[in-house]
Amino acid sequence: MALTYLNMKVTNPTNGKRPVQRRMLVDSGAIFSVLPASVLGKLGIKPDSKQKFVLANGQEIEKEVGEARFIWKDRARTAPVVFGDEDVYLIGATTLENMGLILDPINRRLEKLPMLL
Repeated sequence: MALTYLNMKVTNPTNGKRPVQRRMLVDSGAIFSVLPASVLGKLGIKPDSKQKFVLANGQEIEKEVGEARFIWKDRARTAPVVFGDEDVYLIGATTLENMGLILDPINRRLEKLPMLL
């Protein structure tokens, strides 16, 4: 199975300064996006809560969660972000949906998500 990556910019939604751009894995099985806690800290993003998560192996963990602004091409939206381990850069389903995007699982590319009101 092929993997899908995006070059995504991430910034602090309160000031938009110093965005970082990283190659991030699109993980359609993940609800939230994940970036290293150290990167989020450098952006001035602070956690506002803790959340329990279940990993693919069934292990339950608790991580801090905050808000980040994600920018890809002409789309920019704020979405929850998990304060993760070093070198973990994932884009989850919530971020994609907030941006009006969905991953085509067959062709492994992003498509416009039909937005319903």
